[in-house]
Amino acid sequence: MAIEAFPPVDTADDYGLLAVGGDVEVPSLLLAYRQGIFPWSTYSDMLTWFAPPERALLFLEDVHFSKSFKKFLKTQPYHIRINTNFAGVITKCQEVVNRGAQDGTWITDEIVQGYTALFEAGHAYSIEAYLNDDLVGGLYGVHIHGMLAGESMFYRKPNASKVCLAFLVERMKQLSIPWLDCQVMTDNLKSFGAREVARDAFMELLKEQLSRKVDLFKKSEDIGVWIPSSP
Repeated sequence: MAIEAFPPVDTADDYGLLAVGGDVEVPSLLLAYRQGIFPWSTYSDMLTWFAPPERALLFLEDVHFSKSFKKFLKTQPYHIRINTNFAGVITKCQEVVNRGAQDGTWITDEIVQGYTALFEAGHAYSIEAYLNDDLVGGLYGVHIHGMLAGESMFYRKPNASKVCLAFLVERMKQLSIPWLDCQVMTDNLKSFGAREVARDAFMELLKEQLSRKVDLFKKSEDIGVWIPSSP
């Protein structure tokens, strides 16, 4: 049964934990994201919902990549596709590979099923990197009108997930989407230029983007070997 209401986001605890339980049906996820809330399993059997006091956002004006990666982009070998293999991307993101000492994942089977249904409903996306038709990198996220969130990314070949992110940034520029919701700060996100904003400020930014009508991606696109216009 879909969730009908969440507590106000300002009732979350110091870590951002707002609620426990419920489900990840499509109406529940849409309700959550429209209110600045997201599910994030803490390696337990309980579904937990968060609205952190500081939100990690990647603003287009702040995005930066290393010199070595910019050089790589000029001749990058990956074939980019959009929304052709969402299930493959989220499943590989679920695998605990290339995650250092991390021994678990917040992407439970329940999360996989919920976000796959959200994708089928037209509110989630995947960007995929292929090499010889093998899926070697990708990211997936949520989009509702002008609100764009990045959920997780993976790579099996060097820089494959970064190429997907760089492609997403270029598409955001084309559509004048000013920021990507990254939710919780990590060292990797910080290296790309992400910064934290207070929850109240985020809620105002969210309201503005939700009011926009943006056609982010077609149902599926085959971009081919993508080289950015200005790496």
